[in-house]
Amino acid sequence: MTFRESRDLPQERVDVIILGAGGRDFHNFNTFYRDRPAYRVVAFTATQIPYIANRTYPPTLSGPLYPEGIPIYPEEDLPRLLSENPIQQVVFSYSDVSHEELMDKASLVLSYGKQFILLGPDQTMLNSRVPVISVCAVRTGCGKSVVSRKIASLLRQKGIQVAVIRHPMAYCTFEPVLRFSNMKEVDEGACTLEEKEEFEPLVAMGLTVYAGVDYGEVLKAAEKEAQVLIWDGGNNDFPFIRPALEIVLLDALRPGHEKFYYPGEVNLRRAHLLIITKVNEGTVESLNQIRSNIARVNPSAKVMEAASFIDVDHPEWVRGKRVLVIEDGPTITHGGMSDGAGASLARRLTAELVDPRPYAVRSLKVVYEQYPHIGNVLPAMGYSEEQIQDLEETIQKANCDSVVIATPADLRRKIRIDRPTVRVTYDFKIDLEPILNPFLRVWFNWTD
Repeated sequence: MTFRESRDLPQERVDVIILGAGGRDFHNFNTFYRDRPAYRVVAFTATQIPYIANRTYPPTLSGPLYPEGIPIYPEEDLPRLLSENPIQQVVFSYSDVSHEELMDKASLVLSYGKQFILLGPDQTMLNSRVPVISVCAVRTGCGKSVVSRKIASLLRQKGIQVAVIRHPMAYCTFEPVLRFSNMKEVDEGACTLEEKEEFEPLVAMGLTVYAGVDYGEVLKAAEKEAQVLIWDGGNNDFPFIRPALEIVLLDALRPGHEKFYYPGEVNLRRAHLLIITKVNEGTVESLNQIRSNIARVNPSAKVMEAASFIDVDHPEWVRGKRVLVIEDGPTITHGGMSDGAGASLARRLTAELVDPRPYAVRSLKVVYEQYPHIGNVLPAMGYSEEQIQDLEETIQKANCDSVVIATPADLRRKIRIDRPTVRVTYDFKIDLEPILNPFLRVWFNWTD
């Protein structure tokens, strides 16, 4: 059945469009809509992440009610789709958007007379046979992956078998289940830099990481080899799997954001443990604002604070040099940060940050136009082979003494860099054992 033919369906069937970005949208469909004949999802739209639109969610995933799959359109097509088709519901299904932007989307949909829907945790969370610790945040770039790795390391030291389930990144193929247990599998199975940045540090620790598109199947696979699952969240989305311990990070450098972004505020209100990160980089005023917001909306949560520390393998190649700094892509783009750990370290070592804009080519030029808040850093954008080539060419053209790589994955494994390069590592000073020990006592009769 084509998209236009859906207009001829009986009116008792509810026609739906799901607004997404290649992750939460597919999960919401799989868990709520896929097997319900009372609904007909006639389209997804895509934004935030390039190269997702103009594809089809395949029949192998969409199920027998959708034998031809479901088309994916750019979100810019939404007004046309609402005008031309008898849609009843529009379901918002992506993360890390301001409350203002969310209501702007809602107002557009309502102006066409349609329902604007948010599916909640009870409608979309899967139940696990083994306990789950979730690590989420109020914004992207708070440091979730660092905390996930710390928790995994502590559990393994106690003899607990751990696997990590990563928030989806369906940027290339729509694989139901992805499993990574060694670097060869990461190199062969992760097709974007963004995926490598999330999988590589965990796999390098000896952990098995699961991801994919069908998280019911992902969960079944992960449960077979773990006593505890860690949900490593993406953006500021809430978990796909119901957690026994819900940890949420807040950023001392972005006070107030915990109350102004969706679904970050949902995480703030749900958390069992809230961790304010980068407290040594924030101000007294920013920390007081965050503490006040926590006390007002989630006073029962336990609160911890974590100082950040940044290190580099060759400081002599940075100190006093002209450096090109490459930062984590999502944190610097839709995460709203002007720069990150790499720039912070470069300034500490009195380096000059080279402005990448004069050297940016093709898709990288578009990124700077789309996100004018970015400082003198290069976001590590690599959502396709073409964009990875654009990144490599931009780096090669830059007039600098050295390149500072401040991404979780080592870009040198994927692209050629002819200048001296340094790796920046980022960590938090925090003791999570007092949090984990009560969890272990409940689930494993653990004694300290």
